[in-house]
Amino acid sequence: MIAKDVIIIGAGAAGLFCAAEAAKRGRRVTLLDHAKRIGGKILMSGGGRCNFTNMFASPENYLSANPHFCKSALSRYTQWDFIGLVNDYGIPYHEKTLGQLFCDNSAKDILNMLLSECDKSGVELRQRCSIEQVRYDNDRYQIETNQGRFSAESLVIASGGLSIPKLGATPLGYQIAEQFGLSVLPTRAGLVPFTLHEKDKQALAELSGVSLDCTAEANHTGFRENLLFTHRGLSGPAVLQVSSYWQPGQAVTFNLSPEHSLTEFLEQQRQQQPDAQLSTLLAKLYPKRFVQTALTYFAIDNKPIKQYQGNALTQIAEQFEHWSITPNGTEGYRTAEVTLGGVDTHELSSKTMEARRQKGLYFIGEVMDVTGWLGGYNFQWAWSSGWVAGQVV
Repeated sequence: MIAKDVIIIGAGAAGLFCAAEAAKRGRRVTLLDHAKRIGGKILMSGGGRCNFTNMFASPENYLSANPHFCKSALSRYTQWDFIGLVNDYGIPYHEKTLGQLFCDNSAKDILNMLLSECDKSGVELRQRCSIEQVRYDNDRYQIETNQGRFSAESLVIASGGLSIPKLGATPLGYQIAEQFGLSVLPTRAGLVPFTLHEKDKQALAELSGVSLDCTAEANHTGFRENLLFTHRGLSGPAVLQVSSYWQPGQAVTFNLSPEHSLTEFLEQQRQQQPDAQLSTLLAKLYPKRFVQTALTYFAIDNKPIKQYQGNALTQIAEQFEHWSITPNGTEGYRTAEVTLGGVDTHELSSKTMEARRQKGLYFIGEVMDVTGWLGGYNFQWAWSSGWVAGQVV
């Protein structure tokens, strides 16, 4: 048996950061991970450049059944603290849009930084280590694995959610929570593309690869970002963002003219180019491929703009500015960037991430019911929750 002070299950962003922080305090820390490759999600994030935080991260950017829970951790270890660490390592980075910070070179820079922090502090890292059983005896956790038994005073669960199973996602963290009597809220895919009903899918099939600026809204929550048509349905940042708020069976509403009034534009064009076809004028604002498909989809006759009488142009504009479509579903965990739901945060201390009714058991990162927006917010939650646990385990 290998006796340690702290065992951390899961060597993702939260687990690595917590391990380094705990070890800096002189704690003997072992990090167990069942994957062949450490930090797979870090390496693939941001198109391989890792959107490692967001300059505007605040509690308002997170979904949880307990919305106040994330405030303490986010205020005690902020995005500026993590940016400071990145600067200390001389890692070059840039802001892409909306406060999103990406590595200039590669996501490997962030992973190597975390591994270096662990190495400097003396963290033991075990890969390809499968958890077979967890017990709590005599104030210590006994963890049976395919590499032997480990014993520790503190056990940290940083096993993540169910997203992207090809990277090794499992429900282990939820199972351990339930084993020790903690409530686990229902999970579902978040930050995920929508699939469409067959009729809509066929009607919009020609648009695969077309991207548009829009505002997407579901459940009274809207995002101004890009919409991307795919061969399976709808994607792009606007869709990923709103997917976390959407519930099955609900419609999503898109404003495809978020910058200006389409009615005013069309009225102005009628004055300036009365003989021009509607499609020609709309092509000033949208890709031609989209215009042709949209006119068919919305059952709009294409004719010289002077021929539209009464409030016809307003009705046409309405179709583009209030396009309502009910998705068939989502692409699920296979492509979801995060998992909504998870360990109920009412069961945990917001100051330490420790289970209120189970001494020495901690949950950090995505395994709990805290989900950030797209754009570096989920990594910031990993750093913040990992840091606060690292100060006390």
